[in-house]
Amino acid sequence: MASGKEISGESTPPVSGSIRAMGSIRALDPGLHIAATPIGNAGDVTLRLLAALEGADIVLCEDTRETSKLLAIHGISARLESYHEHNAERMRPRILAKLEDGAAILLVSDAGTPLVSDPGYKLVRDVIAAGHAVTALPGPSSVLAALCVAGLPTDRFFFQGFLPVKAGARGKTIAELAPVPATLVILETAKRLDVTLAALAEGLGDREAAVTRELTKRFEEARRGSLVALAAHYAAEGPPRGEIVVVVAPPGEVETDDTTLDTALRAAMQTQSASRAAAQVAKELDLPRKRAYARALELAAEDGTS
Repeated sequence: MASGKEISGESTPPVSGSIRAMGSIRALDPGLHIAATPIGNAGDVTLRLLAALEGADIVLCEDTRETSKLLAIHGISARLESYHEHNAERMRPRILAKLEDGAAILLVSDAGTPLVSDPGYKLVRDVIAAGHAVTALPGPSSVLAALCVAGLPTDRFFFQGFLPVKAGARGKTIAELAPVPATLVILETAKRLDVTLAALAEGLGDREAAVTRELTKRFEEARRGSLVALAAHYAAEGPPRGEIVVVVAPPGEVETDDTTLDTALRAAMQTQSASRAAAQVAKELDLPRKRAYARALELAAEDGTS
């Protein structure tokens, strides 16, 4: 899965020569091999991937132009064929036939780990059903890279991928995510980032979050803050460069202090009853409604508005 398809080879000498020096270049075993590729920095390539690229009979990739860039950086020649969502139905029988003939086939994505927001699982399913071996060559993943730098809990996380584009469907999906007791990992394009952050704040409450971009590249950035603050920042600054991974804290992970709660309640109670103000603030701050309502009654009594 990509977190920016531009592969940078700056200060990254080819390493395939070192593999040859170790005598590790050999034909891959027959079967389907699933290989992760760098998500932005060509230096993140593994020796095992380079050997597999040279040893495979066929390398399946989303876009042969993108994979060719990585091969050129490392001085590798390979037989490339396209495999993507638009030709998958037609290609799968051909791939299975080649596996029947004993071929070693390598599946890569444009960047990152295949099958993570990329086509591929149906191919894996059919290859397994046909009795052929499936092997994973692990490596870079923008999902895990974003989790590492976000500063949010990593013991349990839920990968959402891209949210729906249409507002109604997006709101419904966010509502389904709201009770998930885990850190959320969401992919987004730069041009929709501010709208998505605002929708997340409305549907999840103002949780802590991190917006990561250009992961593993020279201008890598992780901007951390509340969803409301992040939405305001990108609405004012405009779309950032690169593809985006948003990481959002689990429900109830960040404790809201009394001052923040009081300020929000007093503002809401200027135009609403204590009950309605408490319901609104509880949703905005991702708090139990009971806590917000109890404090709203206390503030109303203190201010003489009850």
